[in-house]
This record gives sequence, C-alpha cells and structure tokens, in this order.
Amino acid sequence: MLITRLRLKNWRNFREFDAPLELHAFVIGANASGKSNLLDVFRFLRTVAQIDGGGLQKALKERGGISKLRSLHARKDPEISIEVELSESSDEDAARWTYALSFKAEGKGAQRVLITREVVSHNGLEILNRPEKVDLEDEVRLTQTHLEQINNNASFRQLADFFSATTYLHLVPQLLKFSDEISGRVLESDPFGQGLLQRIARTPQKTQAARLKRIAQALAVAVPLFSELQFKKDDVTGAPHLEARFTHWREHGAWQREEQLSDGTLRLIGLLWALQEGDGLLLLEEPELSLNDAIVEYIPLMIERVLRSRKKGERQVLVTTHSDNLIAAVSDPSAVLLLEPGQNGTTARAPNEEELAAMENGLNPAEVLLPKTRPARIEQMGLF
Repeated sequence: MLITRLRLKNWRNFREFDAPLELHAFVIGANASGKSNLLDVFRFLRTVAQIDGGGLQKALKERGGISKLRSLHARKDPEISIEVELSESSDEDAARWTYALSFKAEGKGAQRVLITREVVSHNGLEILNRPEKVDLEDEVRLTQTHLEQINNNASFRQLADFFSATTYLHLVPQLLKFSDEISGRVLESDPFGQGLLQRIARTPQKTQAARLKRIAQALAVAVPLFSELQFKKDDVTGAPHLEARFTHWREHGAWQREEQLSDGTLRLIGLLWALQEGDGLLLLEEPELSLNDAIVEYIPLMIERVLRSRKKGERQVLVTTHSDNLIAAVSDPSAVLLLEPGQNGTTARAPNEEELAAMENGLNPAEVLLPKTRPARIEQMGLF
C-alpha cells in the first residue's frame, strides 16, 4: 500500500498542507521548516493504529498533548486534521483508500481531546463517517478512533496494519557503540537504531545471512580496507555484536566490533538493513549524516535498487535531507518536495514548470531547488 496524497490542517508548522507523495519522496527545506514534523504525521498515525498499547490518546501524550501539536498559525481554529489518500499499488487501476481524522480539545470540563471527524472511504464509497449517533450520545467514545479498535476496524483493517507497520530511522551511532554503558530502555519502535543488533538477532538465520551478505557487498565498495562482515553473540554474555574485518599487515587482518566502527559505517549498515527490513512505509531522517559525499550520491540509487529487488512488492520511502549530493542524484525531479516557510506557516510544493524546464535543460534538482531553501539573510551569520 502506498500514500499518494497528504492533507493537513493546523499540524505544527503547517496551517494548511496539501501535496502528492511519490513512491520515493525527498523532502527538502530550511532548518525548522517542518521536515521532521512532516514525517511525524506518519509516526503519529502509527501509534494511533497500534492495537497493542497504542491509540489516539497515547499518540497525543507522547507529543506533550494537543497544545504541542496545534499550529501556532492556527489562530481561532482549534481543530487539527490529517487526511491521507492511499493506493494498494502504483497501478492506475489499483484500489484507492482515504483515511481522515480530525480532533480538538473539548474546551470545557476535563479538556478532553475529542474526535470531530473520522472518515474512511474505499474506491469512493464511504464506509465510516464519525461522529455517529452513538458517539454523540456517549462522548467518551470520541476519545478513541475506530482505527485503533479491532471490533470496529474490520472493514478497513488493512489501513491499520499499514499505518502500524511504519518504520522511522535516524540512527545515532553512539547508542550502538556505548550500549553496555548506556544499558537504557530502547524506545518504542526504536527510532534511533538503538535496538538494531537485537532486531538482527531476531531475524531468521537464512534471511539474516542474505541481508548481511548484501550489506557486506556495499561496505566492500564504500569502506576502505573492509573485507568481511559477520554477526555473532558473545560467548560469555550472549550479547549480539556486529563484527567487521579489515585487511591489515597481519595475515588474517583485524576484526572490529560495532564500538570500533566509524559513525558513517554504522549509519550505512543501519540504512541498508532498514531498506531490507519490513513492508510498511519507511521514513529516513537525513541518511547522509556521517557519510562521504561520494556515498551520499548513491543513496537514491541504493533505495531504488534494494526495493526493486524485493519479492514482497513495492515499499514507499520518504527521506528528509539537506544534502546537495543526494538531491542532485534524484532521477525524478517530481519526487522532490520543497517546504517553504511563510507568515502563515509552511507550505509544500513539487517543482514548478519553470524549475522543471531548468532541469530538462541540464541543471540537476540540487542546483535548481536547494538554493530556495537558503535563509534570505544567511550572509549576516558572518557578523556573529
């Protein structure tokens, strides 16, 4: 299943947002323009849709309540709205879905957050439209979505399954390198890659070996002196470890564990593992960090080729980035989504006709679009 369009109202940076999404979309914009907040829409829906320990109220609590979500540009309109259009595949005749959710604080008493609208349609046929009569008779029902309730989502459960399968990755190498010292709780859904080794350990042996072999092939090209990658458990503690061998003056080279690997190597391993793991929407936050520019240039191609080789069909990937090299390598300019902050919040758009013409005449997407993410008075930074 793929998300084809997203509409938002009063969601953080976005007073109004309406944009199509490609199979592989690359989101660019200035700092604080809303790139991370845009990805968080799908993390929010993931929590709402999770039957085990999820739900609307948990999604709100994790973000500090509705006041932290509601756009500062909202003025007098208190309602937050999310509307997602989906397709079961990229085929033109594939089945289409729409899921819309709106909510606001009730403005009295306990200040509960209540659903003001929850709508599901399939191929244009409406199969859910809340509030219903029973909701209005018992307003407590409006604190929960039908999306999160197995007794009520039978006719559109595949939407709940899709949203709850979303993966977000912004791997922080130090969480892997110093896992013994940190020994902290892995955050739910593991957004920072802290549980990468545990996820590899839980993967069936045959699948694990195939994925690691493919990662090793990439590392052999990208990492100087790299020769071999293996996954093993500590003989004493049973803790899982990644080990990489590098050619060395010694005959058999030298093995290094994850705590000795570079940040870039760990982030590349995490990226390549995430591309091969799971079936739901994949959200990648600035995958270029710590990587050499020459490697970054191939991230769009790696995404395309790894996902093309999948046996389970299409998988959608949304990427946020600041990288010239990454955006320059995007083969389809329409896949770039430009966020533009303004007095009434951030808006989003695909390249316009003038920009597309410039790219057709030899300029790459980075040359045309990234200059438009520069702060207008950036030269004054030198006066600090």
